[in-house]
Amino acid sequence: MIIGVLSGVGGVLLILLFVYRKSLSSLLNPISHWSYLIKRPTTVDVFLERYGCLALQRYTYADIKKMTNFFKDTLGQGAYGSVFKGKLPDGRLVAVKVLNKSKGNGEDFINEVASIGKTNHVNVVSLLGFCNNGSKRALIYEFMPNGSLERFIYNENRSSTTGPSLGIKELNHIALGISRGLEYLHRGCNTSILHLDIKPHNILLDHDFNPKVSDFGLAKLCPTRESDVSMSGARGTMGYIAPEIYCRNFGGVSYKSDVYSYGMMVLEMIGGRKNIDATAENTSEIYFPHWIYNRIVKEISILGSEEFFKEETTKRMVLVGLWCIQTHPINRPSMTKVVEMLEGSIEHLEMPPNPFADPSPTPFIDCLSMTLPSTS
Repeated sequence: MIIGVLSGVGGVLLILLFVYRKSLSSLLNPISHWSYLIKRPTTVDVFLERYGCLALQRYTYADIKKMTNFFKDTLGQGAYGSVFKGKLPDGRLVAVKVLNKSKGNGEDFINEVASIGKTNHVNVVSLLGFCNNGSKRALIYEFMPNGSLERFIYNENRSSTTGPSLGIKELNHIALGISRGLEYLHRGCNTSILHLDIKPHNILLDHDFNPKVSDFGLAKLCPTRESDVSMSGARGTMGYIAPEIYCRNFGGVSYKSDVYSYGMMVLEMIGGRKNIDATAENTSEIYFPHWIYNRIVKEISILGSEEFFKEETTKRMVLVGLWCIQTHPINRPSMTKVVEMLEGSIEHLEMPPNPFADPSPTPFIDCLSMTLPSTS
């Protein structure tokens, strides 16, 4: 009898200990716990109440109007809303993203706050605060004086007012910084963060052209670093979307999807053009990754300058980009490996397989028949 009672008490204590440890884990790692809760329908108010918004500064809408001087200086606009230049009471310049009235439960707002509310990396933009007044929602970020990467890499965008064109040394510095930021998001956080919308527009540059990954409106939190994430539909921006995002036959959506987008972006940085250009004079040049792969195999100049092509840094960036855009996720490197390749010698970098030799429908052809909402 006594033994039975003791056994029962012991069982109850074990259950209580388990519950206590789970609760403690949630308190110590709110982002990890939120990665579970975010899968269920919720509201912004519930999220903010539960987590105190991860110790971020909360502002009223009146504060937002004051710091932006009544939205005087517009930095950019997109499907998500508008970004304005602002100044905090302590004099710090900030970028204030005022979100459009969102449908549903404000998933984009929750995604951004849950994703980067606790991150801390030199190559990931810092979220300083937020506003949630009824339908008025805004996010306050550190200000990046040089704006987005796309201002500097496309030849048609360059002008005397845009700023200096970037040389290969600067481009490599930026590519390496982005890879470190993504490596941190994938493996440096308690919960792996998948960005799922990597493109030049979402890379911001500080005064010294140090890159910072930004715009986490489409991000997904992944409890384990190696697991796939579930998605109700395709998301991202045309030209950077990994094949598995819109066609599950290629594999599951994972951190390798960010690797693909990163590779497409690196190739655009080298080419100074969009990867898909229907106005190209020669049909072989319409899809830049295919064209550049053939050029590098035949050891022909990439941009018409033999010296430029012979530059080790340029060739290394091209090879890394081609490794990253392999059709099947399993063939792509991790961002940790990408950092190693960019920092290492080209002598140790193998020629990647032809990403376009797969008999399956190519991502380029499939993309042309797709219609996705713009996220820029």
